[in-house]
Amino acid sequence: MAVTESAPATAPTIPTPAPDPDPDAGTAPGQAAGPAIAAASDPVEGPDMDALPDADADADADALLDADAVPDTAGRTGAGAVPEPVAGAGAAAGSSGAKGRAPGRAAAGGPMASTRRGYGTAAGSGYEAILRRQAQRESAARTYARSLPIVPVRARGLTIEGADGRRYLDCLSGAGTLALGHNHPVVLEAIHKVLDSGAPLHVLDLATPVKDAFTSELFATLPLELAADARVQFCGPAGTDAVEAALKLVRTATGRRGVLAFTGAYHGMTAGALAVSGGADDVRVTRLPYPQSYRCPFGVGGEYGAELSARWTESLLDDPKSGVATPAGMIVEAVQGEGGVLPAPDTWMRRMRSITARHSVPLVVDEVQTGVGRTGAFWAVEHSGVVPDVMVLSKAIGGSLPLAVIVYRSGLDAWEPGAHAGTFRGNQLAMAAGTATLAYVRENRLAERAAALGARMLGRLQGLRAAHPCVGDVRGRGLMIGVELVDPEATGPEHPVPPAAPALARAVRQECLARGLIVELGGRHSAVVRLLPPLTLTDEQATAVLDRFADALAAAERAHVPRPPAPHRPAPGPSH
Repeated sequence: MAVTESAPATAPTIPTPAPDPDPDAGTAPGQAAGPAIAAASDPVEGPDMDALPDADADADADALLDADAVPDTAGRTGAGAVPEPVAGAGAAAGSSGAKGRAPGRAAAGGPMASTRRGYGTAAGSGYEAILRRQAQRESAARTYARSLPIVPVRARGLTIEGADGRRYLDCLSGAGTLALGHNHPVVLEAIHKVLDSGAPLHVLDLATPVKDAFTSELFATLPLELAADARVQFCGPAGTDAVEAALKLVRTATGRRGVLAFTGAYHGMTAGALAVSGGADDVRVTRLPYPQSYRCPFGVGGEYGAELSARWTESLLDDPKSGVATPAGMIVEAVQGEGGVLPAPDTWMRRMRSITARHSVPLVVDEVQTGVGRTGAFWAVEHSGVVPDVMVLSKAIGGSLPLAVIVYRSGLDAWEPGAHAGTFRGNQLAMAAGTATLAYVRENRLAERAAALGARMLGRLQGLRAAHPCVGDVRGRGLMIGVELVDPEATGPEHPVPPAAPALARAVRQECLARGLIVELGGRHSAVVRLLPPLTLTDEQATAVLDRFADALAAAERAHVPRPPAPHRPAPGPSH
């Protein structure tokens, strides 16, 4: 999601968002979903701002937070249980708080008061000053901070509160990291339990009860065939390091060097991960066409376009004169996220598995952003029934904290001791938070919930196309949704598909922020508005998100539609 705008010279103007709907209302995770999301044929209207409660009317800042589930005695909510509201995150120190917490420790988030409790009042500590200092001190490589000029100080579930007291519905979720949203009680409970136990927080790659619990829970979620014969490698805490480890592993195991990767891919920012990503400028891998219907590289789309992509791959490996030696592996995303939210067809994924197996090429699937229920299955490969040789995992598996691993078939385990290491590969807090997250998603069937709610959201968004010609395509899987914006006026033989409209997409993102909705952009030309809400999203929250998006889209479209020139009026002649 690269952002190319230049750094602001002064503090940016912070938009005033619309108030939130009642955050304590809504369908609880695990509960049957109601008919809150309009059908695709229903009229799409902007949000009724007058019907929403005034943000400043709440005297208690704790009421701003989303309700989450109170963990039961096992530290999680049972499947199908109706969660109860959590005590305010700003509870005073000395409250009973979570089980096992040391007496006198503040409840989760307690020390973090809202603006009503003093944030931004000290000289030089206001949020505008913080933003100015960030622009002055941080590198030009920063991205999200440019398009989201907010200073988060409190968060729960879907909601972020800024240092200026404004609230936002977060549909970025840490770029897909926050499967359960911000500060979910089961995650906080798991972290506190480790902190209060006196366990070491830094252990390199030593065995610990916390790590053992994490690997046991992780293996319980994997495709059965892989789990029965798998090894796990703990990597540096970022997903890009796990990609590096996967590439190094298959090269070590096969003795080969080449790698097959796909157009539009994104696998990270380190050298090897960038080399197999779509934006690589020093290509040392063989690039294959990734199937997509809207902008099909073969101009046909659909199943036939996917079949042509598979044939190209097969021909490349079968042809002794293709110029491509048998590679060490193939790396693929089951849904391209940064590439524009492009789900790979299930039949195509099965073809990739068949082709790689026939040529003894290990298949590496990058599940960094798609994993842990995001696409409507626990792992995105499960939609197609494909069992890869290597899975690359990060983001949500750490329960909001840094953690990355690869899981692979034992036959590939050709490492020498220390062949891939990292000082922080034993992150105990992330493992504890990850265990709680994996278990909560599995036990509460949040992947199934994401599939059903995501389908309804896609239907509602697809309904926008009739009234908004700038909506070129709506696609996604589960709660990984993208809306591609285009210039509908630029059509014709040279543009069988309207060109992308990145300026309009930036305007929609800004209009969303002005209405208290956080979204980001992706796709080849940064013209795809991406929605990655937490899996705990309620029906009512989903409706609020879609209403705000529809209103923002209409506002941005009005501002960007070229107005016809005013008719020429001759200057009046001299009066007589």
